[in-house]
Amino acid sequence: MAMCEWIPLHLLLQSARPGRTVGALDGAALDHAALLARVCRWQAAFAAAEGRDWALYFDDSLAFAAALLGAWSAGKRVYLPGDDLPGTLQALRPHVDGFVGDVDPCWQPLHAAPATDIPATGVVLDPHACRLVVFTSGSTGQPAAIEKRLDQLGSEVEALQQAFGALLAGAQVHGTVSHQHIYGLLFRVLWPLAAGRAIQPRRFFHEDLVAALAAAPSVLVATPAHLKRLPPQLDWAGARGQLRVVFSSGGPLPAQAAADVREVLGIAPIEVFGSSETGGIAWRVCADDAPAWQPLPGVQWRIDDGQLAVASAHLARGGWWRSEDRAEASPDGGFRLLGRADRIVKIEERRVSLGALEQALCRDAGVAEAQVLVLPGTREQLAAVIVPSDPALAQAGAAERRAFIGRLTALLAQGHDAVTRPRRWRLVAALPVNAQGKPTQALLQGLFQKTLPSPQWLARDAATARVQLVLEPDLGAFEGHFPEVAVLPGVAQLDWAIRLGREAFDLPPRFLRMDALKFHHVARPHDVLMLQLDWDAARGVLGFRFSSDHGIHASGKVLFADAD
Repeated sequence: MAMCEWIPLHLLLQSARPGRTVGALDGAALDHAALLARVCRWQAAFAAAEGRDWALYFDDSLAFAAALLGAWSAGKRVYLPGDDLPGTLQALRPHVDGFVGDVDPCWQPLHAAPATDIPATGVVLDPHACRLVVFTSGSTGQPAAIEKRLDQLGSEVEALQQAFGALLAGAQVHGTVSHQHIYGLLFRVLWPLAAGRAIQPRRFFHEDLVAALAAAPSVLVATPAHLKRLPPQLDWAGARGQLRVVFSSGGPLPAQAAADVREVLGIAPIEVFGSSETGGIAWRVCADDAPAWQPLPGVQWRIDDGQLAVASAHLARGGWWRSEDRAEASPDGGFRLLGRADRIVKIEERRVSLGALEQALCRDAGVAEAQVLVLPGTREQLAAVIVPSDPALAQAGAAERRAFIGRLTALLAQGHDAVTRPRRWRLVAALPVNAQGKPTQALLQGLFQKTLPSPQWLARDAATARVQLVLEPDLGAFEGHFPEVAVLPGVAQLDWAIRLGREAFDLPPRFLRMDALKFHHVARPHDVLMLQLDWDAARGVLGFRFSSDHGIHASGKVLFADAD
């Protein structure tokens, strides 16, 4: 693709540029004129609709872009929900006048107007009047709404172009991140539209991404959560020949993940640091060491009382904005981050730095990632979620896990007393993340909810087992599935059968499928369930049946096989 003329965001609708491809939609190429025609249909729909504030959720980035530009051209303010979950949309309902896009029909989404012969040109967007409301990830609590003006967004994409545009000339834009988040919105929609780079559909599966990246010169927009999971067994040779840049943002990129990207994709990722409040702040190339952060063009920074402060045109108002990131200046003119100042907590009147605990844990070679959090309750406790370097440890036996945790506790004891060390631990294969690829406080706390009743084994041998389970009301399985009544979900019963089956028998590692799965009666808090397990080793079949005084609740068979 040839070098395209830069179009400021507020002039994207002024006139169609011949030969300017904007990307692929529904399997076909979409040019600038066709995009503007779609914008015109949305502008007509929004102009006829009452109310100023509208929530937009689309799976496809170009379909989203057309609706966003149409809403702005009709004078609407746009809200971006991070996902289309009922709870997310319900929380937005009091703040918006309606919904648009790929949401359930129960939300009565607005639809684009029919195609007309009205030219979709001549519109100049007002950079100060066009507004967008995005949400923080909620890593320390409930997501907060942040309003952005088009002039702020335009300033940021111009800074990105100045910093990286020469590297991306002629490249298509592929990504694993959603445009419903500020990072994806900027890197996968607004910046490509202004620069004339083709926007490709979001790729969820690595197999699809391999083929897409190999097809043409490409840029990959990803998160640490995705880059940590690049499967090296796939054939990335074609992608390595076409990749120009790999961007990572949305959270810290672990050093091992950066090394894996260099090994698998043959290119050092560029990590971009910023926030929903500030926009982009700085960047660095993740080479063999951990270089200092360098400010993006137009961004000023300084250290205020040990914390990073920034000033730029990306901010909502002029002046300096002091972050909660602790930082120090580096000799090369950049800065290094030292953890979050707002992650200092008090446990039994003792000040504890959660970041310092995480850094201490990660000094053990057996720890790939660590998150330390405070569990609420009558007596607050520190808890640690650990991703072991050896994935097998997350599924190891209790004795092996205890030995590993004991080693980490001894490591922390060198600098932290018993009060300021984690009291509860979880070993996981990967940190739980939200739609933006971030581990939130709620997701981490969920790991410590009791998910399985304490089993009372009544009988066990090589082929059969019987276990009694008392359904205590505080089980995590009762929360969120059926809002009106506490009912044990079928998926929880299946999970329990497999987990207890693995405890009772030597089941093969690979899950194949389920057979004859039936749910008869609902199970509720305080019910006492009897679980019958039958293991047919020759056929690799685990049969299960949950029953109580109310009758049979669920039954079925699960087929397993040895690892490939």
